[in-house]
Amino acid sequence: MDIQSPGKLIELLDRHAYLADEGLATAAFLALRMGRPLFLEGEAGVGKTELAKTLAALLRAPLIRLQCYEGLDAAQALYDWDFARQLLHLKAAEAAGVTDVGRLEGEIYDRRFLIARPLLKAIETQPSVLLVDEIDRADDEFEAFLLEVLSDFTISIPELGTIRAETPPVVVVTSNRTREVHDALKRRCLYHWLEHPGYDREVAILLRRLPRCTEALALQVARAAERMRQAGLVKPPGVAETLDWTEALLTLGAKELNPELAAATLGAALKYREDVVSVLGGGLLSHD
Repeated sequence: MDIQSPGKLIELLDRHAYLADEGLATAAFLALRMGRPLFLEGEAGVGKTELAKTLAALLRAPLIRLQCYEGLDAAQALYDWDFARQLLHLKAAEAAGVTDVGRLEGEIYDRRFLIARPLLKAIETQPSVLLVDEIDRADDEFEAFLLEVLSDFTISIPELGTIRAETPPVVVVTSNRTREVHDALKRRCLYHWLEHPGYDREVAILLRRLPRCTEALALQVARAAERMRQAGLVKPPGVAETLDWTEALLTLGAKELNPELAAATLGAALKYREDVVSVLGGGLLSHD
C-alpha cells in the first residue's frame, strides 16, 4: 500500500478505529517509508501494541508477535527443531531398513522439521508486521541479539544455511520503560514517546471504539480518567483501561457515570487496591 503522507496514514488508521495524533502518525509514516523499526515507549495501555495491530490490518499483513519476558533467549525467538517428529522419522526409516547414516542426517535436518519462532517467521513472511512487545522485560543479552537481527534481517541456521528476508517486515518495538533500553537499539529505530491521550481525544476514542457509548458517558469517563492520571496513583489508567471501564459500564446499562456504578466497576480501570481506595476516598469519580 502506497501511503503518501502522515495525514493519509491518520485517515487510514481512523478507518480502523485508531485515532493517532500528528506526532505518532509522522513517526509511523517515516518508519514505513524509510524501512526502519518504530520504537514506541510509554506507560502501559496508551496504544503501543494496538498501533502494531492496526498497521497490520491496514497493510493487510499478518501480525507476528514476539512477547518479551525475562529469560527469553535467541532459540525461543528464532527457531527450534521438532525433535518428536525427527525421532518418528528415524524410527520409520529404521523400520524401512534404511541404514545410510548420511542420508538420514540430511533428512532429519530438513526444513520440514524446523519450527519457526516469531523472528524467523517474520523474515520468511512477506509482507508481515513484526511486533516485539515489551522489550524492556527481556535481558540485555537478548536486546543485543535483537539489534543484530534488525540490522540486516538475516538468520543463519547451521544445518540449512542463511535465510534472508526478501522484503523486511514492518517492525514495531514497544517498551513500558520498566528499565532503560540500551541506546544502540534505540539508534537503530525511529523513536516516539506515547503520552496518555488528552481529554478531547479520549472522548473521541471512546465514541469511536464503543458505538453504544453515549456522549455524556464518554465525557464523564474521560474526565474521571484525566483526574486519576493527575492523582499520583501507583498505576493510573491508560486508554485501554478506560475502554474496558466504559465497556463494563455499558454492560450494566449505564448512560451516565453515576457514583454507584462507577465504584462497582472501578476494577476495570484500576489494578491496585491502594489506587482504588485513593480514588474512592478522594472524590475523583464525581462529574461536577
